[in-house]
Amino acid sequence: MKIETNGTTIHVAQRGSAQTALVFLHYYGGSSRTWDRVADKLEHAYRIVATDHRGWGDSGAPAQGYGIADMAADAQGVIEALGLTRYVLVGHSMGGKVAQLMASRRPEGLQGLVLVAPSPPSPTLLPQAQRAMLSGAYQSRESVEFVIDNVLTARPLDAALREQVIADSLKGAPQAKAAWPEVAMREDIAAAAGAIAVPTVVICGERDQVDRVETLQAELLPRIAHATMHILPGVGHLSPLEAPAELAQIMTGFLAAVQSEAAG
Repeated sequence: MKIETNGTTIHVAQRGSAQTALVFLHYYGGSSRTWDRVADKLEHAYRIVATDHRGWGDSGAPAQGYGIADMAADAQGVIEALGLTRYVLVGHSMGGKVAQLMASRRPEGLQGLVLVAPSPPSPTLLPQAQRAMLSGAYQSRESVEFVIDNVLTARPLDAALREQVIADSLKGAPQAKAAWPEVAMREDIAAAAGAIAVPTVVICGERDQVDRVETLQAELLPRIAHATMHILPGVGHLSPLEAPAELAQIMTGFLAAVQSEAAG
């Protein structure tokens, strides 16, 4: 379905009808379907709400407005339009930074936060040459395949998932592709992250080259004192695709504890 919010159109994929919703926010280059194999394991117990960020998937692509606050406002608009009263935010990489800002504002109905290989709240500072390489990573099939094999994954993807990643990466609007490395990645929301009060779990791949375990231990965990971390052995940055069953299993335990705390 399409939801008009914050001056653009956001595509939302939904399934399940439970009272508690999981709101999924994808990585730079992904789409709502990045979460499909994780959602397969969870839809029996939760309502699944997965969005395409502006400029990605089937969402609108305004000429500007690709900062963290813009994407957070889009997602909050979806939550309000759907009337969600009990939900958990699940953010991956870029979506994880968006989820941190959303959670820091302590919106009504938010019960927990799942950060999957999240971009840290502090600015990610890259040499200009590396930033330029990132900006051009999704320009051709060949460049996407190089990034999949050399940066994003540690476990091989099956043929269908590999094609999905290539298609999603290429589909992004030029302004969305440019904005993450040039704008949003540099944003500093560290002070806001310190205001996160809901139960939080951080799940990262042991072999993640993008948002490394040691970076998250240094830049994220000290700012969310109550957060716990799980490390997925042998997994890279795309854990929703590389290890959906393991990811869903960790989430299931965390979500059960969140619901128990909310009920108690």
